[in-house]
Parts: sequence; C-alpha cells; structure tokens
Amino acid sequence: MLRERIAYMAKQIQEILIDDLDGGEANETVSFAIDGSTYEIDLSDLNAKKLRDALTPFVQHARRAGAVSTRRRGRGGSRAMSREKSSEIRQWAKAHGLPVSERGRIASTVVEKYEAAH
Repeated sequence: MLRERIAYMAKQIQEILIDDLDGGEANETVSFAIDGSTYEIDLSDLNAKKLRDALTPFVQHARRAGAVSTRRRGRGGSRAMSREKSSEIRQWAKAHGLPVSERGRIASTVVEKYEAAH
C-alpha cells in the first residue's frame, strides 16, 4: 500500500507602510479631504500627529459637511451638465486648441478653464 504524501503550501503577504513624507516606517494611512478632493497619505505616528495638530484649529471652527463620497453620480445627479452647456464648453475648448472628445465626459481641467474664462 502506497502512502500519499500531501504537501501544503502557505503564503504570507505582509504589507509594510512607508511614510510618504520622510521615507521611514509608517503606522497608518490618514485620509483627508479639501476643496472637493479626497487624499490618503501613509504616515508614522509622529507625522500623523503633526498633520492632525496642524488641521485642529481649522476643524474646530469648521462645520461638518457629511461624508465625502467617492461614488460617481448618475446622469440625473445635481452635478450633471446640460447638453447645451456641454456643447458650449466643447465649442469653446476647440476654439482655444484644448483637446476635447465629441462625446462623453468633459475633462475637469477643460471645464475649469472654461469657467475661469467666463
């Protein structure tokens, strides 16, 4: 009688965080948002404290705006752009030599330049 030998393989994956400021070991990923953009940064305890301490006076005087959402809004969302406005921005962008597609979403950089010009 032959005995089967079964070999088990184990895999261990270790994630090591590197502090994005100083290149040392990081202990956590800190998320924050400003001007409608959400950011994440890996920081050591010391640098995370520095960030939180720097933001404390602003947070203490701010009001909560609700959770920051990374989900995209559908066509009916309040940020949806009308066809007329999209057409106007596309025409303006082409006239100013900016790359813009015929259909689909207009790049935020193009919209920002349009809005700054008007």
